[in-house]
Amino acid sequence: MKLTGKRGSIERSQQRWGYFFIAPCIFGLLVFSFGPMLFSLIISFTQWNMVTPAEFIGLENFKTLIHDPLVGISVRVTLYYTVLAVPLITAITFLLALVLNTKVKGLHVFRTIFYIPSIVPIVASCALWVYIFNPMFGLMNSMFRALGLPPQNFLFSPRGAVPGLALMAVWLSGNTVVIYLAGLQGISRELYEAANLDGAGIFQNFFHITLPMMTPIIFFNMLMAIINAMQTFSQAFIMTGGGPNNASLFLSLYIYQEAFKFQKMGYAAAVSWVLFLMVAIVAGIVFKTSRRWVFYESRAD
Repeated sequence: MKLTGKRGSIERSQQRWGYFFIAPCIFGLLVFSFGPMLFSLIISFTQWNMVTPAEFIGLENFKTLIHDPLVGISVRVTLYYTVLAVPLITAITFLLALVLNTKVKGLHVFRTIFYIPSIVPIVASCALWVYIFNPMFGLMNSMFRALGLPPQNFLFSPRGAVPGLALMAVWLSGNTVVIYLAGLQGISRELYEAANLDGAGIFQNFFHITLPMMTPIIFFNMLMAIINAMQTFSQAFIMTGGGPNNASLFLSLYIYQEAFKFQKMGYAAAVSWVLFLMVAIVAGIVFKTSRRWVFYESRAD
């Protein structure tokens, strides 16, 4: 009985210290995440320009956004960019990680090269890619001319703006390469040795060992890529301003314009909840379908 009481006292003490150490995180989550979300929900039912007192207008903001053509355009642009960027990021970063996982000389140098773009300030990255996409003397069109291909307008044409930004997103995904590489190096060598003894080749090893074992990491990186893509703001704000002809008017950029350019804070808050629901629905679909293709070693089924 004494041992049990002493053990219980130790466990309660550990729990108290655990709550003490996570208290700052919980406080930050409540104040800086849930608090602003609740506030935005409240002001979405008001008309407020941040100068005069807010006026309660009920569901008028939500009725207005249903008929707002720019909301429809920004939703389509956001989904189009997500559909383009996420598969590119997932495939290319995984391929790079596979290459870096081989016995390459100067592996640490290549890791650094691929990771650096993800820590470069976004303004500097945007300035660099504006130069790369310049239709007159940009690096991309210089390469096209060298290959005998016609030059493209990229960010300066409605058709090329979103694909150009999606291409830039791949360049910014060095941290994803590092995560994939860590996952690849965590796969047990014994699995490959056993498969090789049974006569498995490179493709059999990839499709029956590497790919299944990497599906949890692929799932995580793909989910994060979807969330980040649907909240893209800085690139469009700095590089295109939503143009040309609203071709890169992402939903987050439209929310910013309504809130801080036109001082429609209530309406912007209502549109922001559209973005939240979009992200939640897409993330929910990904989670729902993950059981069909994500393999966990500890899961019996």
